[in-house]
Amino acid sequence: MPHAEGTTMKIGIIGAGNIGGNLTRRLTALGHEVSVANSRGPHTLTALAEETGATPVPVTEAARGAEVVIVTVPLKAVPDLPAGLFDGAAEGFAVLDTGNYYPRERDGRIAAIEDEGLTESRWTERQLGHPVIKAFNGTYAQDILDRPLPAGDPERIALPVAGDDEVAKKTVRALIDELGFDTVDAGGIDDSWRQQPDTPVYGLRAGVDAVRQALADASPERPAAFRG
Repeated sequence: MPHAEGTTMKIGIIGAGNIGGNLTRRLTALGHEVSVANSRGPHTLTALAEETGATPVPVTEAARGAEVVIVTVPLKAVPDLPAGLFDGAAEGFAVLDTGNYYPRERDGRIAAIEDEGLTESRWTERQLGHPVIKAFNGTYAQDILDRPLPAGDPERIALPVAGDDEVAKKTVRALIDELGFDTVDAGGIDDSWRQQPDTPVYGLRAGVDAVRQALADASPERPAAFRG
């Protein structure tokens, strides 16, 4: 069930890089119960835990009891996540995928994305074995801390949110609203190419109307700079 505004949720965050770290900071500040994990182990998250009050856990425990699980690891690391990653998650939990495919800088070539034409999040979903909601993939990490604004503020930034599970999408959109950003429904995961790297909406700091237009203006052709 989508949570009521202002109620505490149990949230698991897998990945403590720039996006994962700043989501940990903001979600704990909003009063949510956050468990955070990374590939190097809980002992490397002591400073973040002390700063935020989040609980550092092994990756295998990040989803335990969680209503929302945020997967924010490099794309190439997704297949290495442990089996049973979501064992013990709350019933009806949502998985939020913040990932991007950077074949040249980081991830290497992934044939299913480039040859079969899978969207990046559809590929991630297949690795995880659970539907995902795609959001925050084109957001500057610092904006998560610096640019939240109350609903109705004309300067409020809107984020595209794609996914096939309407209930999970509603949960994620409510959470993003609570974080201080508007959202635009960007369609299903097969439509999520519209927000992949180098599209008009990627990195766009703008409101709902401009985000809608940018999604509409996207081309399905993968840019040369983002091919392996």
